[in-house]
Amino acid sequence: MGDQRAQPESLGQLLDRLAEADGSGGNVSVDNLLDEVGHRSFGPLLLVLALVAFTPLGGIPGIPTVLAGTTILIAAQLVIGRNRFWIPGFVVRRSIDQGKLKTTIGYVRPVARFVDKLINPRLSWLTRPPFLRPAAAICIIVALTIPPLEVVPFGGTISWAAIAAFGLALIAHDGVLTLIAAAFAGGAAYVIATTLL
Repeated sequence: MGDQRAQPESLGQLLDRLAEADGSGGNVSVDNLLDEVGHRSFGPLLLVLALVAFTPLGGIPGIPTVLAGTTILIAAQLVIGRNRFWIPGFVVRRSIDQGKLKTTIGYVRPVARFVDKLINPRLSWLTRPPFLRPAAAICIIVALTIPPLEVVPFGGTISWAAIAAFGLALIAHDGVLTLIAAAFAGGAAYVIATTLL
């Protein structure tokens, strides 16, 4: 279903899609979420993974590392030129209670409305080829910082913020946000350098 729909163009639209995700037994799987945003859309996929990391599911030990590994896998596929992204079954089968998901989305909506007012198509050439591949490479580097930071409370927050910002920049075609995401990526590198080295 996700492949048939236009890519969301704002954080608010993405949250609307996620809220529509319907699972079974009161649970929504990662695959259900990806169906709503499309398996071909790099920006929304990045943003979904980052948002999942900020849900209760992201608080389970080991899940941030799994999400980071999935981010690396997706970004690497973009680097090598794939236009449809493959994600391992054990990741897409992970699920979250639908009620908790909608509660989390409700908390995020005011932030989404504020963010959507700030983002615009600016320097949009930074969000299109050939710049997509360098952005994907940066996402790989940032995601590599997440597993070692999992031992630090909230240590991966700035890394996930960088990945979320890259995803949102690609959705909104906002090159300025791409530059902000790169700054977050530098912050993530600084955190890991000062915390673990």
